[in-house]
Amino acid sequence: MTTPEVTDSRDQNGNSSEEPEKWTKSQIFTLISAASMNFSSMICYSILGPFFPKEAEKKGVNASIVGMIFGCFSVFNLIFSLIMGKYIVQIGAKFMFVAGMLVSGCCTILFGILNLAPDGPIFISLCFIVRSADAIGFAASSTASFSILAATFPNNIATVMGSLEIFTGLGLSLGPPIGGYLYQLFGYQIPFILLGCIVLLMIPLNMCILPRCDGVASSGSFWQLMLIPKVTLMCLIIFSISSCIAFLDPTISLFLIEKFKLTPGSVGLVFLGHALAYALSSPFLGLLSDKIPRIRKWLMLVGSWLIAVSFLLLGPAPFLHIKGQLWLFISMLVVTGFSLSLCGIPVFPEVITCVYERGFEKGLGTLGIVSGIFGAFWCLGSFVGPTLGGFLYDKLNFEWAATIQGGIPFVFGTLLGVYYMVEMAHKRSHSGNSLEEERKPLITS
Repeated sequence: MTTPEVTDSRDQNGNSSEEPEKWTKSQIFTLISAASMNFSSMICYSILGPFFPKEAEKKGVNASIVGMIFGCFSVFNLIFSLIMGKYIVQIGAKFMFVAGMLVSGCCTILFGILNLAPDGPIFISLCFIVRSADAIGFAASSTASFSILAATFPNNIATVMGSLEIFTGLGLSLGPPIGGYLYQLFGYQIPFILLGCIVLLMIPLNMCILPRCDGVASSGSFWQLMLIPKVTLMCLIIFSISSCIAFLDPTISLFLIEKFKLTPGSVGLVFLGHALAYALSSPFLGLLSDKIPRIRKWLMLVGSWLIAVSFLLLGPAPFLHIKGQLWLFISMLVVTGFSLSLCGIPVFPEVITCVYERGFEKGLGTLGIVSGIFGAFWCLGSFVGPTLGGFLYDKLNFEWAATIQGGIPFVFGTLLGVYYMVEMAHKRSHSGNSLEEERKPLITS
């Protein structure tokens, strides 16, 4: 399959003027492949949480090293997202997708037999190696997935990505309880081996149904895209919302158990409110973003500020002098999930629109670079969020940590808002000058 040309007819207000087209068999198969990758990757990524720290402690690994083992995934994902995005045309999008799943499945199985390794440095080294290789596989498959989806659904990318977030949220929600349940029944090895085998079994399916996606290498580069101020600001939005999501992982359970005396099972149910709000709102917001592209900027701005408000009330912030209540905490988690969807879903199609307007050629090469940048900044936030959150939680408390974390999307959202105001003022001034030129008489007396 060659990369489809991006054709997007809009009315004078920027709304979609095209009749909805029936999806082809090739598009449906692409959607199934991406959904299988999202779900399987996220469920494998999230099964470590409930029991790996305890097992690592038995092998002589302290909490700081465990945190670094978790963190190295984001670091390698960040680096290789950029590399894979740059060379996606040379490697081949379909091959990159399938090879990434193969590496992830094998690494998941290997992680399940690491408990057989000797305690101490050897076990720690093998954990870093396998986890890093898993990150490279995930970077390959996710970058290829974003690029193939953008090429296959040029006019519906936000709708498609929003729908696929259901499978992402489902994988992240089911991973910890499934992993914990299998661990209780069968021990350390079975959760990894079983889920890794499921990923490997999906590879023949994707090899058969995923169409080829060829293209021409882009003459642009990561740095050329980052020199565009609007792209840089939207990348910072990606970073801020990713760091907010990742901030919640190491801090919520500690806060709820200490503040409200909840059991670990009840904490898991609290997490569901956040995940479900994000997963259920994403398809609707994706559809809205595609139908009315001109409101994408406002969705991102409102989403950024709403995240800041919800984090301000999570604790709540000490200077508000509001007593912390469990119902308020859960309500703000739901608002946070909705706000992350509101802010995050329009970013990818908006970045693609921006780089095309700046003259970058349309095709798989450019889409690969955009996908790599998107993945890299998401991973950067995934690394900074829990690192900063854990540090602030230890030095201050959850209330102040959440307040400071919420300030990040507020600052970057405000900067993006200022940019949009300057851009609109410039366009208004430019259109005014053009009108003045048209009114000048052709012949002066």
